[in-house]
Amino acid sequence: MFPEYNELEVCSQDWSRFGTVRSIAEVHYRDRSYQIPSFTVGSEDPTAPVLVISGGIHGLERIGTHVAISLIRHLIARIRWDEMLQEHLKHLRMVLMPLMNPVGMHHHTRSNGQGVDLMRNAPIEAEHASFLVGGHFISPRMPWYRGNLSQTEEGMEVEAKALVNVVRNELRHSQCVLALDLHSGFGNSDQLWFPYAKTARVFPMIHQVQAFNDILDQVMSNHVYVFEPQAKNYTTHGDLWDYLLETNPGTGSYLPLTLEMGSWNWIRKNPIQLFSLMGPFNPIKPHRQKRAMRRHLPLFDFMMHATSSHPVWTKADPSLRSIALEKWY
Repeated sequence: MFPEYNELEVCSQDWSRFGTVRSIAEVHYRDRSYQIPSFTVGSEDPTAPVLVISGGIHGLERIGTHVAISLIRHLIARIRWDEMLQEHLKHLRMVLMPLMNPVGMHHHTRSNGQGVDLMRNAPIEAEHASFLVGGHFISPRMPWYRGNLSQTEEGMEVEAKALVNVVRNELRHSQCVLALDLHSGFGNSDQLWFPYAKTARVFPMIHQVQAFNDILDQVMSNHVYVFEPQAKNYTTHGDLWDYLLETNPGTGSYLPLTLEMGSWNWIRKNPIQLFSLMGPFNPIKPHRQKRAMRRHLPLFDFMMHATSSHPVWTKADPSLRSIALEKWY
């Protein structure tokens, strides 16, 4: 296949010693079939808090899959001897989906094999979507094409349905689901975006977001992330995470975040990579790729603890709303 796909097959053998690896969907393209893997570890209690980490939604953004693989490798190495991690995972479940668009990654396209941008593929409409980049139905030959959508999930692509089904299954019973989707290709800084993508309106649980941001700043006081609503940068139709917010079948807390790794900084340091297909989305120099793969491990560790200790921020004082409004809106 291709390097990321092959590496995940190797990882699955090591992971299966302490967790579960399964295919959440099979995608057919031309003469090949591709499995979309899911790596699960931790508590089997359906009500346990869940941390979901996904990557590779856009095939050109290989660094997201690389960062997710680095986390998988990190956990494989630690869980063999780290008794504190073993104990932590008795109260927390982790679900990792590092390669959601294997066809796009194999064939060097942002979209899947049908020319569909998977992160524009949910049946949900934005109030005022950014032109073109916010999603369109013009042609699959253009980026950000939304596909053959109807008003239901029937028109969604296999890959998008798979992600929605996995997360929705966790939402049904879990006390708290915290999700992080790994992307690149925008901005000079690494950014953590919270809902919404569909509108600049205030996210109803903004006091929880403020509380989460407070503990992030306290615990990682020198972190590199710009934390803000996605709509502050652009708005989109069909966002899968917004759709899961709208169709959430459970009663627990749910906060989806996007890590947008700032690729413009890589281009600034190595302008020539702008002229390659992968250059606008990935660090090309080996030392910068290694830096990206280790850079976010403290964030993942923080998110594991924030998920298992979710009452600290999900039961936040509603008075924090006024602070959030002043900061972000």
